[in-house]
Formats: sequence, structure tokens, C-alpha cells
Amino acid sequence: MQECADILIARGRPCLNLKEAAENYRALIDAFQTFGNNNPVHLEIGCGNGGFIREIARRNPEINFLAVEVCSNVVLTAMEGVKEAGLTNIRFLNIPAETLPCYIGEKSIETIYLNFSTPLPEKGREKQRLTSPRFLTIYRKLLKDGGTVIQKTDSEQFFDYSLEKFEEHGFTVSEVTRDLHHSKYAEDNIVTEYEAQFAGQGLPIYRAKFVLS
Repeated sequence: MQECADILIARGRPCLNLKEAAENYRALIDAFQTFGNNNPVHLEIGCGNGGFIREIARRNPEINFLAVEVCSNVVLTAMEGVKEAGLTNIRFLNIPAETLPCYIGEKSIETIYLNFSTPLPEKGREKQRLTSPRFLTIYRKLLKDGGTVIQKTDSEQFFDYSLEKFEEHGFTVSEVTRDLHHSKYAEDNIVTEYEAQFAGQGLPIYRAKFVLS
């Protein structure tokens, strides 16, 4: 959790064990202070240029959205798009996903969106996958009881891996489709930039909903 460790160093706090200090660091967001209301909060991890988060926020003004993106130049583009659209129910976090517990309180999120996360098929990179046990443990902490994770991907291998891991970690798997654009879930689907690219190549889009039991 390098981000939290960097903050601790910058503030001059003595840390004999940076890893432990980083894991215990907290600068939790006050949703009411941030958004000015008590509306439900949804979270997108890996928002990219912000096309998905802009459209879903436009469709759901009664929901507050947090968008996470680790690349600073990318998140700036997303922020500019939101400003141009005049949307007031979106806020951004320019942080690595593994540091989410440093900033988001437990049982405060209703839905998490994982749109076309990098599959990272190499065995040695499993911990970095956003549906690995490492991250599912984080999602369980952040989600309210009955909260959901909605995943879309173009990788069948990654999709099958995700189905297995979510089920192993106490989530109920539902709304599974291996061809989203020709399914009953297509009507309300928000097509992301990557999604349009993959679908344009004739690739099927995989989607599932995971409910925290």
C-alpha cells in the first residue's frame, strides 16, 4: 500500500514498519461532507477516461459515485469530462485500488463496478487481479450487507476465474451472461470505450453480478 506509506512519510510521522503503518492509515471520506447529501454511494474501480461513470451518473442523479483511477493523466481527462457535462454526483480518487480501505469506510458502498479490468493471466500476477482473493477481501469490507459487484470483461479466462473466486468468498453469483450484447441485460447496458472496441471486433462481452450474502 505504497500510497498510504508515502503520505505518512510526507507528514513526517515516524514509522518503523511502513507496511503495517500503511495498512492501518485512515483518511476516511465523509460522504455527506463530500456530496452534500446522504444518497447511496457506488464505486467504479478503474474508471479510465470516465465514459461509464459520466453516463451512469447522468442516468442516476439520486446516487453518488466515486471513481478510482491510478493513472494521474487519465483521471484528469475523466475529471474534465465530468466538469464539461455539469455533473455534481461524481468524485474521483487518484489512488491504487489496494489502498481503498485507507479512504473508504467499511460497509459504506452499495455497488462496485469492475469494467474491463486488466486480466493479468500470468500466474505470478494473480494478486494484482481485481477479482483475486486479496481484492475480494477488500470489497467485502467496503460493501454494505447485500451489496453488489458488477463485472464486465472481454476475457473468458478472467471471467471464469472471477466466477470461481467470488463464489469461494461468500458472494452469490447471478445475472451471468457470456454474450452481453445479445442478452436481456443489453437494454440498460452502458457501453464503455473498450467495450465498443472489443464488440466491434466480434468478441463476446462477459458480464455477471455478485451479491454479498
